[in-house]
Order: sequence, then C-alpha cells, then structure tokens
Amino acid sequence: MNNTIDRRALLGSAALLAGCATVRPGDATGAERAFVRREGMRLMVGDRRYRFVGANMWYAAYLGADAPYGDRPRLIRELDALAAMGVTNLRILASAEEGPLRNAIKPGFRTATSVNDTLLGGLDFALSEMAKRNMRAVLYLTNFWEWSGGMMTYLSYVNGGRYIDMNDPAHPWPAFANFNAQFYGDARAVGLYNDWIRKLVTRTNGVTRTAYAEDPTIMAWQLANEPRPAGDVAHAVLPQFYAWVQGTARLIKSLDRHHLVSTGSEGLKGSLERPEILLAEHAMSEVDYLTAHIWPNNWTWVRQADLPGTYARGEALSREYIDKHIGFARQLDKPLVIEEFGYPRDGGSNDPAVATQYKDRFYRLIYAAAERDMAAGGPTAGTNFWAWNGEARAQHPDFRFQPGDLQYMGDPPHEPQGWYGIFTGDTTVRVVADHAAAVARLPAAG
Repeated sequence: MNNTIDRRALLGSAALLAGCATVRPGDATGAERAFVRREGMRLMVGDRRYRFVGANMWYAAYLGADAPYGDRPRLIRELDALAAMGVTNLRILASAEEGPLRNAIKPGFRTATSVNDTLLGGLDFALSEMAKRNMRAVLYLTNFWEWSGGMMTYLSYVNGGRYIDMNDPAHPWPAFANFNAQFYGDARAVGLYNDWIRKLVTRTNGVTRTAYAEDPTIMAWQLANEPRPAGDVAHAVLPQFYAWVQGTARLIKSLDRHHLVSTGSEGLKGSLERPEILLAEHAMSEVDYLTAHIWPNNWTWVRQADLPGTYARGEALSREYIDKHIGFARQLDKPLVIEEFGYPRDGGSNDPAVATQYKDRFYRLIYAAAERDMAAGGPTAGTNFWAWNGEARAQHPDFRFQPGDLQYMGDPPHEPQGWYGIFTGDTTVRVVADHAAAVARLPAAG
C-alpha cells in the first residue's frame, strides 16, 4: 500500500458522509462549553444530559505537532470528517514514555529525564481545533500496554533498565502483565508518573492560552489505558493497585476542580474477571464513571478467519458483557462509557478495499444496546469506537508499522495497520453517523 489517497476512496467517503452533520467551527453556546459533571448515573452539561458518540484517536497530538512527524492539515481534515459524522468526543493519548520497548511509538512525550515540548504543543493544537468543533477530549495519562511505553517503561527508568517486551516468546503471557503490575507498588516509578500528571494537568495551552484545568474541551482525565491489577490473580497485589487508583485520582482532583476522572479500565476483563475488583476500583468517590472495552476477536469470542461461523457466539457474549456493565454502573450509581470496541474486517483482512459487513453488524449491536439504555434513562452516557484511521494508509505490503512511518492510524504500532480502525470510505462511517443521529434525537432530560 502507498500513502496516497485514491479518488475512489475520496468519492466513497463523500457519499457516505452526505447528509451528516455539517461543521460550524466556533458556534459553541455557553451551555455547550460548560464543564461535564456527574449527577448520580448521569453526565450533565448545564441542565442537559450529556450523551455522546465518540472515537479513539490516540495520535491526535502527533498530527498536531509542529514538527516533521506532525501533519496539522491532516488533523484538521480528520476532525472535520469526524464532526460531519456526528462524533463529539475523542479519547486521546496524553503521555508516551520513550524507552527500550520494541513496539513503543517514538518520539514520546517524555524520557526518564526530559519532556518533549513539541509534542505537548501538538496536544495544545489538537485541543484548540476540537474546541472549534464542539468536541470534548478524554486524555489518558499512561498505558498498561507497551505501544506507548507505559508502565513497563516507567519501571525501566528506575530499576536499572530491566523490562519485558510484550509477546516475547521467552516470556509468554502473562509474564508481561505480571511484571507490569510491579509499577503500582514502586514509589519511584509512580513518583515519575505523578510528576507527569502535575506537569500536564497544570499546563496552559500554548494556542488558546487557557489553562488545561480551566478548559471545558477536556471532559475527563484518565489514569491509564487499560490498567490491570496484574496478568493473573496470583500476582495481583490488590491493596497496592487500589491505592494507586485512589491516590492518582486524588492527585488529579487536587490540581483540577472541574474535570472528571476515570480509570480507563476494560471493565470485567481488566479486573481479572472478578466483579468484586471492578466494583472496588470504581466505587471510590474520586472515580466519576465506569468504563468498558469490548474485543470479541482479541478475547477469542470470534475467530477472524471464520466470522460467518463464529459471529453469533461473539454477539451473544458481547450483549451479555454490555448488560453486566450496565448492571455494575447501576449498582455503583455512576455513568457508563463503552469507550473501546473493535472488530476486524471481513476475512480478517487489513486492506481498506475489503468489506466490513461483520464489523458494521457488530457496531450496530453496540450502538443499539447503548441507544436502548440511554432511552430508558440508564447509565450509558457514550461510546468511543476503536478507532479512527481516516485517510491514513499502510506504508508496507505486510501492513506493519515501521520506525519512521508517519501515516498514523488508530491501529497502534504493534498491530497490523488496518486491523480494527475505520478508514474514510468504509461503510462503517454511515453506521456511526446513524447512531449519532439517533442519540441526538434523545430528550435532553432523559
């Protein structure tokens, strides 16, 4: 694949976006620009219930950077395309720890001893452009997984350089996750992480000159992407994990009185399949809402080589997973956001020319469940699909990201480029837009 956008893809995108919401930069009302807050199971903006249709776009700060690896014109085009679909919320990477891990994105936001001010400027620019389109951001502050450095890299900063690469045959699962869990009890590693939080949460946007803590474009700070207490129960030191969750959330709240805080958890899967862990982690008063991620292919609920034969099982398990998390949210009296869900293209292909029949069907399942719960006044507040690939195209025939590649897309560097993300021209664009229209029709007081 090359990095040019062919005419067929552009025409397909135009057709799929026809009739979607138009973009009117700068038309936000005072109510729309108020902060999102929580009232029991509801997210609110002013006196209106806040519901959203969102996307994951981890790489927004990279495109926004004024650097050779940035592409501000593309970022603007991608935000316009998402806004036209009705997407109003983006979940964005706000930290990447540069270090020894094989598959971690470079450059990072930080090293052990330095900060990448250019990449922070890219985040500033992305937030400023989102504000023009009435979008809100969820910013996650580190990663349990290796593709942005994350907790393993923090540990390497303080333990003499020791680490494990994910998917290393010499250290099969769950060795990576169990090693990673040492982070929660390592005061030096957590101290470096807390230093980053202080720097970011107290930052002033260099474009808008608005302090992050005073910017309603930000909906929530998130402790990490998919933090797990360990890879298995035997290695989970739960008091350390809970102390990290509560301590981090309290630190953020002490620096920022306006914004919500969430964990970034997968939900039950990220809680070692133990409801008591999920409930304990999210019952803390400092945590404002529950998150759930749904990955039928990663969790072997379906097999991408046989979607026709396995889809029904994955569908049933996905419905059950959603229902369980709606129940957990009701028990906690907190909102629920289904903030990651992904599905492969037909046949497990990574090629944007291949159809997305089963992906579209899966998205409709997620969206129908969210719409039903929203209409019933339930805790579901929003959805963020994983992820937006937009106009990016893989640079290599094997669909693998290589150092120096600049066609950032929602599929992170350690995964095949095109595996789960939505490209311009995909029929999934219309599925998202239809869901956004349905959510927009719901009563604001529901």
